[in-house]
Amino acid sequence: MATAHEVDFRILGGEMQFVEVELDPGESVVAEAGSMMFMTNGIQMETIFGDGSQSQRSGVMGALMGAGKRLITGESLFMTVFTNGGSGKQQVAFAAPYPGKILAMDLKQLGGELICQKDSFLCAAKGVSIGIAFQRKIGVGLFGGEGFIMQRLQGDGHAFVHAGGTVHGLELRSGETLRVDTGCLVALQPSVGYDIQFVGKVKTALFGGEGLFFASLTGPGRVWLQSLPFSRMADRIYKAAPAAGGSRREGGSILGGLGDLLDGDS
Repeated sequence: MATAHEVDFRILGGEMQFVEVELDPGESVVAEAGSMMFMTNGIQMETIFGDGSQSQRSGVMGALMGAGKRLITGESLFMTVFTNGGSGKQQVAFAAPYPGKILAMDLKQLGGELICQKDSFLCAAKGVSIGIAFQRKIGVGLFGGEGFIMQRLQGDGHAFVHAGGTVHGLELRSGETLRVDTGCLVALQPSVGYDIQFVGKVKTALFGGEGLFFASLTGPGRVWLQSLPFSRMADRIYKAAPAAGGSRREGGSILGGLGDLLDGDS
């Protein structure tokens, strides 16, 4: 018997997508605070501790434990539940936080569980549990970066995950290994082995520009990769921005100086 609400949905847009969820009377969807784009008149909002899943309905201590798990992943203690309190179908939409794609993950078809990056979860049908997944190996803990603490989605409903840039999903055969940048990993099935490995050569590690470590994924199972991790995009924006009180950094070109003059900088 299904424990999560069965919601209808459609994903709209190109590079800045949003997901529109259609709810029957009494149906609900849970989402990260601040992700709502619009909702029709019959939708009711409620802020809750944790994720509101069935497993968290065990009194005050259960709610506090669910909220505490979210705090460890760097997310808010609270989530928002959107419920159709009207008599007909109602819609609520959630927007992607930056350019990329929204993935509709049917947990029932994926074996009831999915591991994803801690900042990729957008929303899910109420009844889906959003917890944490610690990577057990010490190498992952010490050097895993973005991939150390991940979110665990469990249930039999739909969950919606956001990925930056272009999404590439692939199936790893048993024993097949793929090495990826830790930030480029969006989600994986729990059957996929996950470890952190050193790049191998000191010169490559220091001057290669790809970091000291990468993630090693071993099948069987399905993985989803993204071409534009948010951390990489933020780093490029930070490096391109002029220093506070300084001039433009166009490599000392004439255009840089001209830009300063046009802006009124001395």
